[in-house]
Amino acid sequence: MERDVDLGTGYAFKRLLLGRPLATSRLEHERLGRPTALAVFSSDNMSSVAYATEEILRVLIPAVGILAFSYVLPISAMIVLIEAILIFSYRQTIKAYPTAGGAYIVTKDNLGLLPAQLAGVALLVDYVLTVSVSTAAGVQAISSVVPLGVPLRIVFSLVFVWMIAYGNLLGVRESGKIFAAPTYLFIVSLGLTCVTGIYEVLTRHLQPFPIQQQVAHGGVSPFVGAVTVFILLKAFASGGAAVTGVE
Repeated sequence: MERDVDLGTGYAFKRLLLGRPLATSRLEHERLGRPTALAVFSSDNMSSVAYATEEILRVLIPAVGILAFSYVLPISAMIVLIEAILIFSYRQTIKAYPTAGGAYIVTKDNLGLLPAQLAGVALLVDYVLTVSVSTAAGVQAISSVVPLGVPLRIVFSLVFVWMIAYGNLLGVRESGKIFAAPTYLFIVSLGLTCVTGIYEVLTRHLQPFPIQQQVAHGGVSPFVGAVTVFILLKAFASGGAAVTGVE
């Protein structure tokens, strides 16, 4: 009897947070329009791209200082090439598995049960890391504008993780409405940043940065010439965070 009361209390609390459960007959109407679906399913990619360049610079700047920016584009080009290979591979998978082609099903059919279980576990770990790293990167970006202490950053990160979980529990359409706006805001903001940068270059408002002057003032590391293959590979691996969203 006590167990029934507990279940009833838990159900009431769940209903208070998430609202009335949907009837099975209404599930077919819980579909997203193309603009909303595009924003929802691309948000993972966007979150990874948002901090990939920063991860590259974190590795290169301590080694070469301001020259690190000259290596960003070549490394990014290699990452884009890998993403193109992934996209081509996924297109082949979609053709072979038009109804359901997740990592578990594809691996099980081709390699067996144990590799499929490993693929499933890897995806679970990847999902957890994607949410945690994306949230931490977002809070770090906020703290670069509004200084926040470490305890406050942790609180903000936990709140954002809770918001993501809560939005997903509300349902497909409701979560789509919640997550579509930030995605399009990010796209517009990034587009405006690129347009502004191109405009500044074309109007010659931006001048070449004098590397020699920075060396004289200690702005560039004295180990500029020590850009080894290891450092470049490490920067490439760190920038590979951009692939996690596509993957």
